Amino acid sequence: MRILATSALLALAAGTLSACAGGPSNPGLSPVNQPVVSRSDYVFDVNAGGDTLSYAEQARLADWFETIELGYGDRVSIDDPSPYGQAGRRQAVAELAGRYGLLLADRAPVTAGQVAPGRMRVVVSRMQAEVPNCPNWDRDSLWNYDGSTGSNYGCATNGNLAAMVANPEDLVRGQRGDGTVDPRTTSRAIDSYREAVPTGAGNGLQQETTTGGN
Repeated sequence: MRILATSALLALAAGTLSACAGGPSNPGLSPVNQPVVSRSDYVFDVNAGGDTLSYAEQARLADWFETIELGYGDRVSIDDPSPYGQAGRRQAVAELAGRYGLLLADRAPVTAGQVAPGRMRVVVSRMQAEVPNCPNWDRDSLWNYDGSTGSNYGCATNGNLAAMVANPEDLVRGQRGDGTVDPRTTSRAIDSYREAVPTGAGNGLQQETTTGGN
């Protein structure tokens, strides 16, 4: 197994902005501390001499998936230079990835080095989101005479967003809809709220008294 260096940095901000001591201030409300999404590619080469993967190679691949904690948000693809038996080998990898609820991607990213003859490369691409340079105390708020936001503005909100997002790639490009909308599904929660019986209806309210008793 080889872990390749980060291959892509996708910043959400339109440009790179930084705040430094005595540097330019941020007069607007858009934070300069924005989440940055990076991608790392993990590769695993298996023997692929037949029409499908042998049980031994499938076991090795399954152990590797478990070791790297394959899960939601990861993208699995294969780089198979041999055209013979490719469908069977792809199906074997797809069944292993399906145990984690993942589908095979159509294309594999470019990785370092060539795939040796008789072998097939399985690539797992993993996205990670973080807000660099946070906390950011580069600029002293005591000398803020132009009413601008502090240098640490946005670190907490965007840092929490980067930590909680299930699939960091959604910060760059959201999920594509299926083009079909069922109004009965979208309005189900509203209908349930409107049709619910009020908690105080009938004898739902408890009667209290302050008189009597010893």
